[in-house]
Amino acid sequence: MMRTRPLKVALLGCGVVGSEVARIMTTHSADLAARIGAPVELAGVAVRRPDRVRAGIDPALVTTDATALVKRGDIDVVVEVIGGIEPARTLITTAFEHGASVVSANKALIAQDGAALHAAADANEKDLYYEAAVAGAIPLIRPLRESLAGDKVNRVLGIVNGTTNFILDAMDSTGAGYQEALDEATALGYAEADPTADVEGFDAAAKAAILAGIAFHTRVRLDDVHREGMTEVTAADFASAKEMGCTIKLLAICERAADGGSVTARVHPAMIPLSHPLAGVRGAYNAVFVESDAAGQLMFYGPGAGGAPTASAVLGDLVAVCRNRLGGGRGPGESAYAALPVSPMGDVVTRYHISLDVADKPGVLAQVATVFAEHGVSIDTVRQSGKDGEASLVVVTHRASDAALGGTVEALRKLDTVRGVASIMRVEGE
Repeated sequence: MMRTRPLKVALLGCGVVGSEVARIMTTHSADLAARIGAPVELAGVAVRRPDRVRAGIDPALVTTDATALVKRGDIDVVVEVIGGIEPARTLITTAFEHGASVVSANKALIAQDGAALHAAADANEKDLYYEAAVAGAIPLIRPLRESLAGDKVNRVLGIVNGTTNFILDAMDSTGAGYQEALDEATALGYAEADPTADVEGFDAAAKAAILAGIAFHTRVRLDDVHREGMTEVTAADFASAKEMGCTIKLLAICERAADGGSVTARVHPAMIPLSHPLAGVRGAYNAVFVESDAAGQLMFYGPGAGGAPTASAVLGDLVAVCRNRLGGGRGPGESAYAALPVSPMGDVVTRYHISLDVADKPGVLAQVATVFAEHGVSIDTVRQSGKDGEASLVVVTHRASDAALGGTVEALRKLDTVRGVASIMRVEGE
């Protein structure tokens, strides 16, 4: 039998995502009530600009006093979609203290202070859900946290930022340079006026921290994630990738060490073979490839941003949290029992593609090969071309540590025959 007294929901933020959450709660209210077992009522909406017209939302629900809203005491669930660290962090902890569970889409806050927020939820015996914080509409956190809870996840490899994927896909398919592709993304609304968080990898790094923490049952903070942006990727890099049967993606990579004793989390551009499923992810879409002992290889794909897709993930969490409230239980909290150390980037082992500008004369290849050998980096393939005294030398290595490769490149720069290092890119997905 359905309970007639509604569960009350406070919405913090009513922008692109928040307005879609409110719309779906209204238009799908009967379905949501049937799935939950009780009606859900939008009890208040906290905003910064109260005078803005918000279609479908009763103006009487709108307030600028978010603190008073979460302190009301009759709120069952707070939905936080304002983003940023503060005031979101204080509002969430205040909500717990005043009896509400929380659904958040705040990747930056979860990545930075997830442990403290989980502790606050536990102390007040409330839920903290955040499916929408990573990869938009794609169900990813719940499968990692629940469906694969009995398995051992070894690797999570994914495209988790739609803006960067759109830009790199445009560069790949049209031959455009980085700035040209960025301008197109901005014109179409895929890139913000200030795209720094996306193109420099900050957004993806926050998501990588969350994914690594859940996958490896270890606390991984944003500061633990190695981050490199994609602003230096060129059309020449894509030409080199195509010659290798690859494309280039900005990847979030979370790995368990072969001996199981540590983990790594990193974000950077990488070449991946065209045969890999992630190579075919086009436009602003996201996809995450998960490798585990028992389940094997799994891929999650879909729209990674946008109001309606992200609101879909928020509403999924809202339904789960409301069911828990009715049943008197709680969903899964933080699982950090493994407490594995996070290894530095220097310990990461992968393949590398290095493009060198060299003098076009005898003995250059031998000099370069000697430097690689002296630093313990094995060469897989070499391709050389040039004329009129200048040449390009492309070296693809076998797997080597980042530290070893760094020492190799430093030594190469000291050779008289090496004019410069045109590019260095990791090769993943093999």
